[in-house]
Amino acid sequence: MTGGSPADDAALALLLEVAGTPKPGNVDRHRDLADLRFESFLAGAVGAREGLERAARGAAVGHAFERAVAGMADRAGTNTQFGCLLLLVPLLRATRTGDLSPDGLDRVTRATTVDDAVAFYRAFDRVDVAVGDPPEDATALDVRRGADTEPVLRERGLTLRDVMATSASAGDGLDRVPDRNAQEWVEGFPRTFRAAEWILADEGPLTDRAARAFLGLLGTEPDTLVATAHGPAAAREASAEARAVVSGADPTTDADPTTPPDGTPSDGTPPDADAVHGIDLDAAESLAASFLERGINPGTTADLTCAALYVALRRGAETSEAGASRNGSEAEP
Repeated sequence: MTGGSPADDAALALLLEVAGTPKPGNVDRHRDLADLRFESFLAGAVGAREGLERAARGAAVGHAFERAVAGMADRAGTNTQFGCLLLLVPLLRATRTGDLSPDGLDRVTRATTVDDAVAFYRAFDRVDVAVGDPPEDATALDVRRGADTEPVLRERGLTLRDVMATSASAGDGLDRVPDRNAQEWVEGFPRTFRAAEWILADEGPLTDRAARAFLGLLGTEPDTLVATAHGPAAAREASAEARAVVSGADPTTDADPTTPPDGTPSDGTPPDADAVHGIDLDAAESLAASFLERGINPGTTADLTCAALYVALRRGAETSEAGASRNGSEAEP
């Protein structure tokens, strides 16, 4: 089996991400949320295809992203994969340049323009996106203002990367969880590439590998969407519960947001690949039920998982059989 086009792999990454299970707190092929269903995500992936294709052909990042969001919203009728698309579009542009790497992503994001930022803000007029309040010194750049922010962006000459840099900051000592997707934009996508390596080195169906990578990511850092909906303390607690699953401990008794179980990483330190590959997905089912009951939805972690799946697919991950991979000479760097 040979690899698909970049747009094919981006669409497949969207589908594989939502099909992976259990991904505690998120929609997957076994679980719906009260206001989101599994098939809505399938529709969103189909609707986003035109925007993904434009990114793969080299269209401006902001334009391609806005088109992908518009298509997603039109087909799904709601916001299903806004954050996934925010990561996939620059990944597709880096693929277009032949350098799907941290340095390649850094060049893509640094090349964004004010027009890209304007298009990004316009995308917020298409769907409802759960976001927190901006820092006090950035209220004029609140994404909830949508297209109305254009005059400010143009007056200040802010590129899309500039906007992401503002969101990526944790604030001056404030108790807040930074935007992990924005951090990817300004740091060279380190979480994406790390999780892609976990997926590539793992065995079994890609959906299972994605579910394990999701837990590894969540156990490393608190999720932005959880912090937005429930506060930073709840986000840290959810991350500690995921760390307990990664370590093989009981998340209901051994999860401590300040002192992880023995053998698990401290907050911000990723587990090694062996720990991720050893995650017992059956044991994660209880955490999935608990998160669902409490309304804990680590959506930003799902975005990162989707991005990692795209990189893994471009580097040789196969869906044809468990543990299969393309010939190394066919995989991209």
